[in-house]
Amino acid sequence: MDPKRRTLLKASLLLPLTALLPMSLLGSFAWGQASTKAMQTLSLAIHGADGPHRLDVEVAETMSQRQRGLMGRESLPEERGMLFRFESEQSANNAFWMYRTLIPLDIAFIDSDGRIVAINTMQPCESSSPSDCPSYPAGAAYHSALEVNGGYFAERGIKVGDCVSIPDEAGFCQPAD
Repeated sequence: MDPKRRTLLKASLLLPLTALLPMSLLGSFAWGQASTKAMQTLSLAIHGADGPHRLDVEVAETMSQRQRGLMGRESLPEERGMLFRFESEQSANNAFWMYRTLIPLDIAFIDSDGRIVAINTMQPCESSSPSDCPSYPAGAAYHSALEVNGGYFAERGIKVGDCVSIPDEAGFCQPAD
């Protein structure tokens, strides 16, 4: 049998098997893309009694980005953070945790109007078992959450009721009623 014919024969035998692969390969590829997709960066402002405080934040919008969060990072620059965006309002019982997170973080839970509805300080969890890590529920319904270095909000007098805006997207906060 000549080599060309052998190659064609092998290819024709393998062709039906390849028909079974695309969905699984496509699913793996899509999952891999979601987990490695570069995060968008936004500038935002937190409007409190001491004036606006500006931050550049990475935006975690996909499930894999939100699950990874700031895990494994040994530091976070002072004027940086991570904004977790959700498609719909999250329950007051939904919580964040610090599994594999190495630095203390503050988290502000933000409603659909951009108002901070709760603030928590979260300590790193040193356990290798996720079930041993405490969770930090919001205690109020929210649409997004902002993580920054631990102590950031207290040092700047930022509190519940203050407003978070993304000037490039929606302008600035409206005064509280």
